[in-house]
Amino acid sequence: MKAYKRLVLFLAAIALTACTPLQVVTHHVSSSESSVPAGRYQLDPHHWNVSFDVDHFHYSRFVIRFDKTTAQLDWNADGMSGSSVRARIDASSVNTNVPLLDRMLKGPDMFDGARYPDIVFVSTAFQRTGEDKGILTGDLTIRGTTKPVTLNVTFNGHAVNPLTKQETLGFSADGHFSRAQFGLTTWYPAVGDDVHVAIQAEFSKASADNAP
Repeated sequence: MKAYKRLVLFLAAIALTACTPLQVVTHHVSSSESSVPAGRYQLDPHHWNVSFDVDHFHYSRFVIRFDKTTAQLDWNADGMSGSSVRARIDASSVNTNVPLLDRMLKGPDMFDGARYPDIVFVSTAFQRTGEDKGILTGDLTIRGTTKPVTLNVTFNGHAVNPLTKQETLGFSADGHFSRAQFGLTTWYPAVGDDVHVAIQAEFSKASADNAP
């Protein structure tokens, strides 16, 4: 019965967006950056992930997710080489699935969300390393301190989303930075200094740019 209800909801969603099941099943994205219309794109609020992970007592990499993020992508006709991105993470939206630890991370010993509510990344340069890959350099600001960081970025593809009817493109990215550079030294060395950043992101063309 539960499976039947999920199927009904899925089909209803498709009907509301004037999209057939066949369109969903046969959906195809282009791997060519040249297929993407130039313009401004916004982060899809439902299809993204930003997480930090750090060494935890040498047992594992402990994952810290964020639940509130916005980002804007200005896409140039030259593709990733000529485009720029700006992202803002709500520092108080940190989520480790451990309520006590969440409160500590939001507090003055770590992100200090009350004084520094935003974690911000602004791209400054891009160096291509492959047909659909490159190194994105940008300024990362945490706790009021700004340092350059690099991200390995992969362009996953572009197409008109069959559900939203919006021009949509997707990326994967990851990189590393030293938390000590931003004054995040609490619990070191039990908790490692190297922070691995993992990102999945879908961007949709801004409404004004979607007009025929």
